[in-house]
Amino acid sequence: MTLTPVAPLPDHEVRVRAPGKINLSLRVGPPDADGYHVLSTVFQAVSVYEEVIASSSERFELTVSGPQAEVVPTDEGNLALRAARALADRVGIDAGVHLHLVKDVPVAGGMAGGSADAAAALVACDALWRTGLGREDLVEIAAELGSDVPFSLTGHTAVGSGRGHLLTPALTRGEFHWAFAVQHRGLSTPAVYRAFDELHSGGDVAEPDPEDDVPLMQALRAGDARALGAALHNDLQMAALELDPGLAEPLAVAEDAGALGVVVSGSGPTVAALARSRQHALVLAAAFTASGVADRVLTAAGPVAGARVVSASD
Repeated sequence: MTLTPVAPLPDHEVRVRAPGKINLSLRVGPPDADGYHVLSTVFQAVSVYEEVIASSSERFELTVSGPQAEVVPTDEGNLALRAARALADRVGIDAGVHLHLVKDVPVAGGMAGGSADAAAALVACDALWRTGLGREDLVEIAAELGSDVPFSLTGHTAVGSGRGHLLTPALTRGEFHWAFAVQHRGLSTPAVYRAFDELHSGGDVAEPDPEDDVPLMQALRAGDARALGAALHNDLQMAALELDPGLAEPLAVAEDAGALGVVVSGSGPTVAALARSRQHALVLAAAFTASGVADRVLTAAGPVAGARVVSASD
């Protein structure tokens, strides 16, 4: 009998899971001197996950599997690789790493899949290299990588200010259930912000006022899904619809199917519909599927924890 050779196990491997997010509220102010818009946002981490498996390597390299893996860059443009290099530079590690990304969060879908990869890579490489850094140090590195990366590390529900990277935990009660209409055609976040600026070229953009989200915060503290649905808000939604008018269809389908609230997630094009229960989320998902308004349909619950090690081997 001929045995098939088996590749040796890596010396050390760490698997980390990080969640996608939705913006329950996203309020956009005017751009600052650096061109970044001042934001006031309420994030919620949901149970759609990216996994990053980090293993020992002489080089920095990356592979990808899962939905839309073929459109994910594997070169230095990948945020997970940039996160690994940033951590190595911070602690003076002279080693490489092989990162394997298992995608599930929509690519360029407004749910921070790339940021989740970066957060997971930070946690995985921290464990792989045994750097001993605290979570605050990782959050500091995360903020240098992108506006959503710190929240991908912390998860749960939080208020974001500045570029969205300054986080304050938000009190929530209970669990909220969601259905997502995912499009394989992504939307560029910079393009959506440019469209936002064009829509407000008259200069009618005010500084975000956190007081506008008081009803939403009260709904979260009470665990009141119906009140939360009524308070969902996204200043970028009209800009996303300008670039992708077809998003009006899943928005309408969710409303017709009895969603408590429906909103474009972040810069889009994913449409998030808030359900009354886990069972109702399945009903909303079935409506998306039956109407043919989504390339992929997901259901999830939130809030959930941020990037966490799920397994490690020596």
